[in-house]
Amino acid sequence: QLVESGGDSVQAGSSLRLSCKYSGWHYTGYCMAWFRQIPGKERERVAAITTGSGATDYADSVKGRFTISHDAAVNTLWLEMNNLQPEDTGIYYCAAVNWAWLRFPRTDEFQHWGQGTQVTVS
Repeated sequence: QLVESGGDSVQAGSSLRLSCKYSGWHYTGYCMAWFRQIPGKERERVAAITTGSGATDYADSVKGRFTISHDAAVNTLWLEMNNLQPEDTGIYYCAAVNWAWLRFPRTDEFQHWGQGTQVTVS
């Protein structure tokens, strides 16, 4: 189970921190990610992290502004979002998959999804 929180309506240039509390699995290695979906568009992965190596990956549109982090001790994934822009508006989902490969998973390979949290930037 994945439960996101932290979404809000903010002005351009603001910051937000999304949280994703997870439970229900005990993988030795997995990949977690944040996706966002804008109405009429495909779900886009904005950031991912592998829990084994700590490797991260970001969409070009958020590089330098968003930071993904994870703490297995508290079963929480975060997304720190700075200098938010109107194009960052969307529903943000966290996702996870048991993962042991060097590449990052495709969207369809993620097995666990949260219910989403709305971020609106005006």
